[in-house]
Amino acid sequence: MTESYGAAFVVRWMEAAAGAVEREAGRLTELDSAIGDADHGANLRRGFAAVAEELAKEPPGTPGAVLVTAGRLLISTVGGASGPLYGTLLRRAGKELGEAGEVTRDGLARALAAGVAAVGQLGGAAPGDKTMLDALTPAVAALPESFAAARAAADAGAAATVPLRARKGRAGYLGERSVGHQDPGATSSALLFAALEEVAAG
Repeated sequence: MTESYGAAFVVRWMEAAAGAVEREAGRLTELDSAIGDADHGANLRRGFAAVAEELAKEPPGTPGAVLVTAGRLLISTVGGASGPLYGTLLRRAGKELGEAGEVTRDGLARALAAGVAAVGQLGGAAPGDKTMLDALTPAVAALPESFAAARAAADAGAAATVPLRARKGRAGYLGERSVGHQDPGATSSALLFAALEEVAAG
């Protein structure tokens, strides 16, 4: 029997993600200070805190609606590029889920794959460009296998950005100087899948 997950599960995921971002905000900003604007941690912390606060007030009734709400809030509260990118990821995934009251892990993987494709279009990036896609793409591909596999793939993808030369975003202007630093967006994307695995494990 395939396990399925309702709106409350997705709310818990977003709350866990907010907690992870809160804990790791300093590290994200440190990574971003090397190759970006040094604001990734602070920006994401603000955005995910707003998401957790809103979902605590009146949680939407379907998994898709939870993700659409979270995405909308991230777009409106997070500065820099990460707000629109994370917002697009979650909103697109939420729209893909539609009105369904529950979602299977495979269904979530398909919805997130649509979100990742939308992020790629928005940012004009592909895996290997040293962006969040380097963690998101393998994580979503591994999600049908298990939540743990998705987390491991995201972590490995984020770590694999260290030797890459950035080709997109602020880091892209640094050229060779971007080599040797882990991408902050890939790192925060891995936190999203760590939170998902934690919530699934109960």
